[in-house]
Amino acid sequence: MTSLFGTDGVRGIPGKPPLLPETVRSIARAAASVLLRRRQGGNGGRPFVVMGRDTRASGPALGRELVRGFSSAGCRTVDLGVAPTPAVSYLASRLGSLAGVTVSASHNPAEFNGIKFFMGSGLKMPESLEAEVEALVGRPAPSGSRAALPAEDGRGFMERYSDFLRSVFPAHLDLSGMRIVADCAHGAAAAIAPALLEGLGAEVFRIGCSPDGYNINEGCGALETETMRRAVLKHRAHAGVSFDGDADRAIFCDERGRIADGDALIALAALRLAALGVLRRDKVVVTIMTNLGLIRFLEGRGIASVTVPVGDRNVSDAIEAEGLSLGGEASGHVIFRCFAPTGDGIVTALETLAAVRESGRPFSRALPAYRVFPQLLKNVPVERKVPIKSLPGFQRRIRGYEDRMKGFGRIVVRYSGTEPLFRIMVEGPDAALVRRVTADLTQAYLHESGSRSGGRTQSKR
Repeated sequence: MTSLFGTDGVRGIPGKPPLLPETVRSIARAAASVLLRRRQGGNGGRPFVVMGRDTRASGPALGRELVRGFSSAGCRTVDLGVAPTPAVSYLASRLGSLAGVTVSASHNPAEFNGIKFFMGSGLKMPESLEAEVEALVGRPAPSGSRAALPAEDGRGFMERYSDFLRSVFPAHLDLSGMRIVADCAHGAAAAIAPALLEGLGAEVFRIGCSPDGYNINEGCGALETETMRRAVLKHRAHAGVSFDGDADRAIFCDERGRIADGDALIALAALRLAALGVLRRDKVVVTIMTNLGLIRFLEGRGIASVTVPVGDRNVSDAIEAEGLSLGGEASGHVIFRCFAPTGDGIVTALETLAAVRESGRPFSRALPAYRVFPQLLKNVPVERKVPIKSLPGFQRRIRGYEDRMKGFGRIVVRYSGTEPLFRIMVEGPDAALVRRVTADLTQAYLHESGSRSGGRTQSKR
């Protein structure tokens, strides 16, 4: 990971480093220059970048600076307007583009924004290229740079993406008779997902479908599922689904009001794809945050797991390296490689609903039943990210607990790549032990690192 690019692109608050206008222009110019040097073939015309954004008020201004930067490097920009991040990935790979770029901070609050790059293949820009881009950022524009050109209107291409989504759902099925709550986080899915589900025959109850530029992810979406869960119970819906702001992740709720996270969706998808004979190598990709219960459940059914660090790019890289067809994270990022090069929350929703329909059972009974190990994730806000290797006492304490839980639990500590947070995840067979270990490690970290905040608990299973 570079100092400019985190685990999911450049992230920050617009108007502050690194999202200053001149820096954004420089990032775009540098990225286009690096990609142009590596370009092979092309569609015969002037190279172009496909650009989309989520619904944040700061998106258009950042987009304009990107256009100026791309233009100075000799690239056109095709602007999709408000579009899910996976739509940018999909269209970049279908239109013969040099690259794709999304202006989004995904699940972060509205004051944040970010820049994510995709290759012309639709895959995320690899870290090696991000390092090349960063090395050029801040350098003066070369003499003879082209004058800025306005972005080209690419909103018409979104129909191609909608057609693709409709093609994902099996032609012999529909959703007639189903009541579904769709929470779009006031984000990029709002104009697409509910209408798509209705077009398949479902009765849809909308939440988070009125973006105003400042309410994205606010009290709704994949990280705030309580509103969706209550709506499922209120409307006696058969299921609910919550997307995040840029629609690359999805979290479900069954008809009983129980949340089904990415782990549960991967379990359902893995069994379905295996039964259809299309789960390549009988293997899936998961991350270090994936619950041990899921891994053991899949192993018991002949499905192996490849474990990678957190981040959907790591999942994608492992899928590509091993020639697999499925992978994902508990957060709701799931990659169905047979359909798309990156995680797509709407594809995940369609594949999940198709599996439920094919089962002929209620959502709660269609989901595979496996033992979920108690898991606690603590987010500790930090002003600076003290290297973990410089905290020997904290590391010794971790090793001590790992020795106690060996084979029956895990401890994962890391800094967030997109927010100023230190994350402590503890998982084990006993909920009381998990709570004690989490509390003790939090205090140990705060004491040795010199941090002052006690943090907050984000999730518990």
